[in-house]
Amino acid sequence: MPELSNILTPLAGEIGVGGIGGFLAGWALKKAAKMVAVLIGVAFLGLQYLAYRDIISIDYGALQSWVNELVGQASGTQSLLIDFIAHAPFGAAFVGGFYLGLQKG
Repeated sequence: MPELSNILTPLAGEIGVGGIGGFLAGWALKKAAKMVAVLIGVAFLGLQYLAYRDIISIDYGALQSWVNELVGQASGTQSLLIDFIAHAPFGAAFVGGFYLGLQKG
């Protein structure tokens, strides 16, 4: 019968690395998402100002279909994310650390 320390040592390493990696990824993602949101907001305001001044004309129907196409392409990555999360204990620690990183970021 294997000793308990031979089982717990690798398990603790996976949980530690997964938790720290998840925290860092969550923190970085939140910081990057904030920057992207600001850039998109400024670009949107700029386009709205140009449309208000009749310098440009915005085709909102084409814009909406483009966004719907992007959302449709992004939905295919959900199965990859589900497979990644399903591998415990690393996945569980990663998700916990990711959540903490998003909260602290």
